[in-house]
Amino acid sequence: MEYRRFGRTNWEVSEIGYGMWGLAGWTGSEASEYERALDLSVEQGCNFFDTAWGYGAGKSEEVLGQLQKRHPEKKLYLATKIPPKNFKWPSKADYKLEDCFPADHIKEYTEKSLKNLGVETIDLQQFHVWEDSWANDERWQRAVEDLKREGKIRAMGVSVNRWEPNNCLRTLETGLIDAVQVIYNIFDQAPEDLLFPACERLDIGIIARVPFDEGTLTGTLTKETTFPADDWRSTYFVPENLNASVDHADALKPLIPVGMNLPELALRFILANKTVGTIIPGMRKVRNVEANMRVSDGNNLSEELLAQLKVHRWDRQPTEWSQ
Repeated sequence: MEYRRFGRTNWEVSEIGYGMWGLAGWTGSEASEYERALDLSVEQGCNFFDTAWGYGAGKSEEVLGQLQKRHPEKKLYLATKIPPKNFKWPSKADYKLEDCFPADHIKEYTEKSLKNLGVETIDLQQFHVWEDSWANDERWQRAVEDLKREGKIRAMGVSVNRWEPNNCLRTLETGLIDAVQVIYNIFDQAPEDLLFPACERLDIGIIARVPFDEGTLTGTLTKETTFPADDWRSTYFVPENLNASVDHADALKPLIPVGMNLPELALRFILANKTVGTIIPGMRKVRNVEANMRVSDGNNLSEELLAQLKVHRWDRQPTEWSQ
């Protein structure tokens, strides 16, 4: 496992982190399996774990807390997120700060997360949605300052809405945000335009989420793929999105080098960008951990292949189904 400096926190975090959304809201998540997967990831050098209160109303946080207890000798960086008070994902431009993150709500859910995780301090707390129009509102700013001063959190981050990587740029200038979590993958290259340069200038850590485009970049979806009604992907991969996603994935397949598969190519594309601190693929099974962890080996894609992959940028706009 290779490690990278995570912005001004100066944490050395594993290039491949662990996204824990898949432990709630997706079918095929069995505790016995994902607990083995989590343990294996620690054994293989993963030290960054991203969860949220919203993943199963605290269930995923509790699972992460149990993982830390099973590995007390390891320094694991625990990241979680505060749900918006209105419990609506994503945020919308007309939402007010008091609809989503009033000060008492920020503090209340930080306390809930501390309890679920079983720790006295959260390494990285994050806003689970965001609107840059809230940037200069002193109410959230004071709440963050209080939590840091009280030792409840070490760092504060923001998870920006799908396909809106620039919806936090003014907020970063406040100096109170230490990390940004953003969708970044072969298709979603827009963060390179403005967000990544801003983070580099301000020394803010970057978490790349959704590296496989919710499954498209695994190369396993077809236009006939369906998901159970209680699986989040059933509302995301509506025909309009599924058909276009499969077409875009199929167009990549001729570029996959011999001995590599599409998921590995997807991760190596992200790792080629040195501004990224860590990638957080969802990993519910041991085989996922084994495959993803081995990609952090210091080997890079060729400049020629990276240039070819750049052509596959796919700029999209948020829709009713995209969150």
